[in-house]
Amino acid sequence: MNTSLPDILTRDGWRSWFASLPPAPPPVTSIPEAQQPPAQSGVTDYWMRHNVTLNHQFTAAEESLAYLRWRNDQYFGYIELMPVDGQDGQVVLDFGCGPGHDLVGFATMSRLARLFGADVSPTSLAEARARLALHGAPCEFLTLKMGDELPLATASVDYVHTSGVLHHLPDPLATLRELRRVLRPGGMARVMVYNYDSVWMHLYVAYIKRLVEGLYQDVTLGEAFGRTTDGEECPISRAYRPSEFTALAAEAGFTGEFTGAAVSMFEAKVLPQRFDAIQDRRLPEESRRFLLDLTVDEHGLPRHGNYRAGIDGCYVLKPRP
Repeated sequence: MNTSLPDILTRDGWRSWFASLPPAPPPVTSIPEAQQPPAQSGVTDYWMRHNVTLNHQFTAAEESLAYLRWRNDQYFGYIELMPVDGQDGQVVLDFGCGPGHDLVGFATMSRLARLFGADVSPTSLAEARARLALHGAPCEFLTLKMGDELPLATASVDYVHTSGVLHHLPDPLATLRELRRVLRPGGMARVMVYNYDSVWMHLYVAYIKRLVEGLYQDVTLGEAFGRTTDGEECPISRAYRPSEFTALAAEAGFTGEFTGAAVSMFEAKVLPQRFDAIQDRRLPEESRRFLLDLTVDEHGLPRHGNYRAGIDGCYVLKPRP
């Protein structure tokens, strides 16, 4: 999957950048998986038809690296919270690798013992394979079926990276348990999931989408959030408070720490509208209090308490003995 924010997918920045590039080949036709429960099959099918590069075919290593740098720049603090360097000599698994964005980062910024990219989408894996070949980077690709065990031995991985994936899964607890299984003692996982305590949730969704544009008023705030991230038809898209996700990780056998949240460029752009939102009596009190409590750091980015108030919530998980 390797999803992140569709503020880039659905706004001029992402589309205009790709408009300047050679056209992509048509996506591979999705393959139905009748054996899967409907919810799992729907999730798999959706991510076989969607990915974060719009199925773009990279033609040169420098083009691929330029995209890597550009995309990281769209999320303030992301690469510091979800680094792809510093893993020399390690066995690394990128779970939900999508079309290979972070795989390129690991392959070019760390000297790895072994690199695995795993995803449910053969389409995205084919694109990732072609992209990694541009860099001459070895990577072993794993085609997953939703709900199945990973085809990796217990305690065989040093480092797991999973960015923008778990919040789209029917059973994130089962997936976390499986990631716990393949991690060796002393290993570590870094995870990005959508952050409830964010400008995206309390300003963009609660105010701009629901009150200004009049959309999604017949569903809960969380359900409205899910329609604004990775496409309106995305089957599952959740947001977690840090306490909720660390509790989920603990149930899976991890100790978890919330390390911060990356702020999307789009959140930074809409931030000035918080004053209009606070004045609107229709805004739910939860969102109003959140916006009233925001501060702005020296870079002009929103903070809520000790952390930036962005949509990309990041965590470090370590296997509990």
